[in-house]
Amino acid sequence: MSDRSTQIHVHPTTRYEAVTTRYEGGLNPQYRYEGGAKSTLFPESGPSTAQMIAILAGVPIGGTLLMLAGFTLMGTLLGLAVTVPLFILFSPVLVPATMVIGLAVAGFLTSGACALIALSSFSWVMNYIRQTQGTIPEQLDSAKRRMADVVGQVGQKTKEVGQDIQSKAHEVKRS
Repeated sequence: MSDRSTQIHVHPTTRYEAVTTRYEGGLNPQYRYEGGAKSTLFPESGPSTAQMIAILAGVPIGGTLLMLAGFTLMGTLLGLAVTVPLFILFSPVLVPATMVIGLAVAGFLTSGACALIALSSFSWVMNYIRQTQGTIPEQLDSAKRRMADVVGQVGQKTKEVGQDIQSKAHEVKRS
């Protein structure tokens, strides 16, 4: 049995070395790699005035908003811890009440939708009538004549039915 061990050789392609250079304010740590191009750990110049003002204004505002978010979360969790037992206790009343309120809201929304449809239909009919203004008087006269004929027929039929009822009533009295 041969004892062969596998070895892995790692040859990095880039080698970094730390270099410290001096400048007016003290030491300036820099890092460079073998290719010769160097990148600094710190920028050559400091932040601009606008960046400093943004930081000075943003940190307190951000901290305040973060604190308010924490208070809101704690209040919500506390309220939830208090109300969950109440919801469980009163659920036989709350569930039907919620259903009734939901159905009432759905009814109001349906009513509003129907009213909106009715108004838009009425508006469409009025626009249609305005567009066909010339033919309306003749159509109205024709409709009036037809209605008068129908009313006359209904009146005649009513008179006939009344007479039939009277004749049957007289026959019942005689027998």
